[in-house]
Amino acid sequence: MDFRKTYRKLILLAFILINTTTLFAQATRVTGVVTDGATKNGEPMPFVTVGFANTTVAGPTDNDGRYSLSSSKPYTQIKASFIGYKDIIVNIVPGKSQVVNIRLIPSQSELTEVEIKAGKKPRYRNKGNPAVELIQQVIKHRDLNRPERYNFVEYKEYDKMQFSLANVSTKIGEKKFFRKYKFVLDNRDSTTVPGKSLLPVYLNEKVSEYYYRKDPEKERTKVIGKRTVDYGGALDQEGMGDFFKYMYNKVDIYDNSVNIMTNNFLSPIANGAPFLYKYFISDTVTTETNDKLVELSFTPRNTQDLLFEGKIYVTLDSNYAVQKAQLGINKNINLNFVKSMTVNLDFEKNPDGRYHLSRSNTLADFGLNKKKTGGLFGIRTITYKNYVINKSRLDTTYAVRADEEELSDEISSRNEQFWQQNRLDTLTTAESKVYANIDSLGRMKSFKRTVDIATLLLAGYKTFNGFEIGPSNTFYSFNPVEGLKLRLGGRTTPELSKRYYFETYLAYGFKDEKWKGFLSATYSLSNRTIYKFPQNYIRASFQRDTRIPGALLQFVQQDNFLLSFKRGVNDKYLYNDFYKFEYMHEYESHFSYQMILKKWTQTPAGSLYFINNTGKINDLTTAEATLLLRYAPNEKFFQGKIYRRPIPGPNPIFTLDYTKGFKNIVGGTYDYHNLHGRIDKRTYLSQFGYLDGFVEGGKIFGKVPYPLLTIFRANQSYNYDLYSYNLMNFLEFVSDQYVSVNLDQHFVGFFFNKIPLLKALKLREVASFKAIYGRLSDRNNPSIHPDLYQFPVSGDGKPITYSLGNTPYLEGSVGVENIFKFIRVDAVKRFNYLDNPNVAAFGIRVRAKFDF
Repeated sequence: MDFRKTYRKLILLAFILINTTTLFAQATRVTGVVTDGATKNGEPMPFVTVGFANTTVAGPTDNDGRYSLSSSKPYTQIKASFIGYKDIIVNIVPGKSQVVNIRLIPSQSELTEVEIKAGKKPRYRNKGNPAVELIQQVIKHRDLNRPERYNFVEYKEYDKMQFSLANVSTKIGEKKFFRKYKFVLDNRDSTTVPGKSLLPVYLNEKVSEYYYRKDPEKERTKVIGKRTVDYGGALDQEGMGDFFKYMYNKVDIYDNSVNIMTNNFLSPIANGAPFLYKYFISDTVTTETNDKLVELSFTPRNTQDLLFEGKIYVTLDSNYAVQKAQLGINKNINLNFVKSMTVNLDFEKNPDGRYHLSRSNTLADFGLNKKKTGGLFGIRTITYKNYVINKSRLDTTYAVRADEEELSDEISSRNEQFWQQNRLDTLTTAESKVYANIDSLGRMKSFKRTVDIATLLLAGYKTFNGFEIGPSNTFYSFNPVEGLKLRLGGRTTPELSKRYYFETYLAYGFKDEKWKGFLSATYSLSNRTIYKFPQNYIRASFQRDTRIPGALLQFVQQDNFLLSFKRGVNDKYLYNDFYKFEYMHEYESHFSYQMILKKWTQTPAGSLYFINNTGKINDLTTAEATLLLRYAPNEKFFQGKIYRRPIPGPNPIFTLDYTKGFKNIVGGTYDYHNLHGRIDKRTYLSQFGYLDGFVEGGKIFGKVPYPLLTIFRANQSYNYDLYSYNLMNFLEFVSDQYVSVNLDQHFVGFFFNKIPLLKALKLREVASFKAIYGRLSDRNNPSIHPDLYQFPVSGDGKPITYSLGNTPYLEGSVGVENIFKFIRVDAVKRFNYLDNPNVAAFGIRVRAKFDF
């Protein structure tokens, strides 16, 4: 036996085995570009699904058609698929990094040949379509697959929100002005999104524990750690974070609609989805755990509608659960500033065979122009782990602790060890440097100056240590009574104190030569800023300033320069002295009550006067106590350091207030009761957009002069006011009992998107309707009781103030919004009471609104 030959064969065999093992142990990495074979120049195709064949390892191409796949398993094929195109399967070399460019061929070319031969045009139908039959089963079982179906649910959640500058030139750091910021500009990530060089500038992380109990229903989210970049006191990190997360709302595919980018998208498994979507069974997939899935592709019937396109993977067991979803948007939809957006949802199996959401990843590319490569790129990733079902806890587990808010400082200052142990995902190398980089950036004087200037221009405030001066749009204004009016004011910030809050301004009118001013002091009864939900504070204030009767203006910011421009006659003003004491208390249930004590002195100014049968009256003083009740279930807010703005939602808001006027107390001259109620509601109407509306009513009990009656909200500016009557004159109508309705319909481009000439302009339709039905009782009619103040008249003695008769006041408008992406223009029509003096039956009004 030749041992030498045998030895050589063994060596050769070992070498082959070692190299084969090495080959299959190496990662298989495939990158490339997918192009459109139907175009002459091969245009790149976004949102094409590319993955390893017969697996769920897949993802969409980016806006430039690029994709990237990686796996440690020895896959030998990749597959590319897109609705309306033939699926392409390409052989690859396992264990290697390789570039594979793919050219997709439209399936329509094949259908066209069939059409010529058969003389029939293929037509999509719901009836008899197995894809539609499958989606109807998914819809039927939708509620069965929601977490709320369990008696108890708990899990741990890690929420990461990141914003980056996209494709910033690598040479910018070498320029003289930016050289000092080079440490920030060189921190880039080119692996997370294929074809994108991301420069992270914002990062927010939060870890929380979620507990849900079905009966009695109760849920609690316990935040155990949060962390965000800090640009310094000039920028409100918390408010920024809330706004970003409102844009990137949590996506629940089992909801009828998904609110994202401030718009409502109909879910592909909503009740009415089969009437608006087309569905195709595009593949069957076997998972790594041998579960059988159906790959169900869907696309909007009208590509301009606010609908998703993409794929969902449905289990073939009796649950018909969504195991995976890839949601994208068509480039033709009417969405501002968003060049592309994808939402990827992954689900994991529970012990009972059902599925729960394990990861949600939302990516959006922003830019002023969809064709440019720069802009902003935002990614929100939410990871869910430690999922436990049907495990009962003590009642205290589901109750919010009273001291939870007081722990916020500790929660916000967790050390690095905490994040390493509790972060359910990983940070990229670039993300891990963001906190230190932005902290260093915030300490640089040149950057601080830039932020201060930007804050003054955009927000209207200049920040000092614990104090802000502003708002800048009130520094200068004018009106017929005061002439040129200069004003300077400011407010303290939580950097000075969380519990004490002061606000003030001082103003001077050069025509009436009078000083005006405002001062308020607020004390938080809980150890948090007064703007934090739930509020609990007391406030004392004094204000002396002018006011137009019936004008709906903000209490402190009414001296807005743009509101100085008014139409028609505008010379009837009041000087007002307000002494107020307030107590506000909110509850976790979103029920609140507010108690207000007020002394109010009104003195006529301009051509306005108070007169009765005894002659002219210098002023009117009232003493009032008000109780205001409000219930806004599930209301959410943009929460900033020194502001809080409600986010419109589908739940109604109920408000009821009662005011008692006291005679002979602190100078009060009238006894009366005033009861007022209002219901606000936003209604989402699927592809017809949404409707904002409210109904309100009020009644005054007692005999009072006209300044204490309900003076209906009028608007003589050229700004379109959502809550006022835009063609009603100031002081035109008064009442002591009324009901009214206000409707504002936003169609979000539903009609314009179907008109080729208008579609490209991305315009959106709006319509409104407003009506008041009211009356003035005899006891408050000055023509019957001459001891009451007589209604004002014009300079030639004609009346200008009226009570509503048997006919309600009616006003409506149609308009166009999204002009230059933020302007709304309405053509407003007043339908009746056209014989009143100085009335405009028609007008054009403009409103600025930033929206996606």
